[in-house]
Amino acid sequence: MTQTSKFLIEHQCPQCGAPATLEETDHLFACEFCRVKSYLLPGDFFRYRLPHKAPKEKPLVFFPYWRFKGCLFSCVTGGIRQRIADVSHQAFVSNHFPATLGLRSQTQKLRFVTPDAEGRFLKPTLPYREVLALIGKGFSASLPKPIFAQSFIGETISQIYAPFYIEDRIYDAILNRPVSVDLPEDFEASTLQDEQPAWPIRFVPTLCPNCGWDMEGERDSLALSCRNCDSLWLAGKKGFRKLSFAHIPEGDAKAFYLPFYRIKATVTGIALESYADLIKVANLPRVVQEDWTERPFHFWSPAFKVRPQDFLRFSRNLTLSQPPDTWVPKLPDGDSHPVTLPVQEAVEGLEITLASFMKPPGILLPKLPEIEIKPKSLMLVYIPFRSRGNELFQPAFQLRINRNLLTYARQL
Repeated sequence: MTQTSKFLIEHQCPQCGAPATLEETDHLFACEFCRVKSYLLPGDFFRYRLPHKAPKEKPLVFFPYWRFKGCLFSCVTGGIRQRIADVSHQAFVSNHFPATLGLRSQTQKLRFVTPDAEGRFLKPTLPYREVLALIGKGFSASLPKPIFAQSFIGETISQIYAPFYIEDRIYDAILNRPVSVDLPEDFEASTLQDEQPAWPIRFVPTLCPNCGWDMEGERDSLALSCRNCDSLWLAGKKGFRKLSFAHIPEGDAKAFYLPFYRIKATVTGIALESYADLIKVANLPRVVQEDWTERPFHFWSPAFKVRPQDFLRFSRNLTLSQPPDTWVPKLPDGDSHPVTLPVQEAVEGLEITLASFMKPPGILLPKLPEIEIKPKSLMLVYIPFRSRGNELFQPAFQLRINRNLLTYARQL
């Protein structure tokens, strides 16, 4: 299995100032000293800086890098190829600074970039979407052409600032050694555009917006639940918003529930409004019933991080199964897995899910660039899985997964 790096972040409790170490996937912070729970909300994405060991008299320049970690799906004639990617790339175009972070961010504890941080922080000039396109192009070089669709799913986006100081050459301020050749005579460090760090991180109390009760969740949860008023709240840039949810009942009290997004979308370029349309698009061996034209079609997607091959299998199987709405509009009583995949990432995967079941592929896949999918509504549905040894399985929808893989995927 492809390994990905796990970054650690040094942090202080906003309530009592006690030191703490967070993992990059953490959102919910519970201080071990004052017991106050807070939810971390960046304005757009997290920005970190690496610590330095530069001599005191050296003025620091922090160079920005985009960091991407997630799953890349590419739809080609032979099927859908997937891989896990964990890469960094310059966010400021320069031939003098290192092209990537290398291993430095894996060997050092990061810190959040706060407004009081000392040093010059160079202003990023390369938008993230352009970097993402470059990463996709690089990974696609060995794939057969044409590529009908490509999606990044489950991506962790962040900016990491690496410290340097400049003399006759550029020096790594962590190792205090040069990383460039002699700079040209016309190189002026003062002309590099910088910006004042103004990216505060909000620490939001984890109190239910509806009743004021303490909400529950795990460190990497994107959705917190309130057992007092039986509500579910999804974290966003502006705080928490209420999420529509339900669970499929299960007679087994030991059932383990996995969360899935049920997405209603408008699809143009192909007829896919009803269950009858799905039968035709997927060329399923079923005779279309009259009432199936009135049964709405929904996309389904895991609401948790999982290996790319499992993400595709879960999305495809559930979308083809179209689980009936025999659920209960309340939180399940049994144990459940946290919501760890953002809604927008699930939406990014809809095109790949569609590509996975379109038949005949030779005729329909070339039409993918003309197909547009726009989400309209969303519901989170907890589906029960039975436990057998170290495996979780759902017989009705032919789904199964190893618990160890489920735990590992939380670091993707």
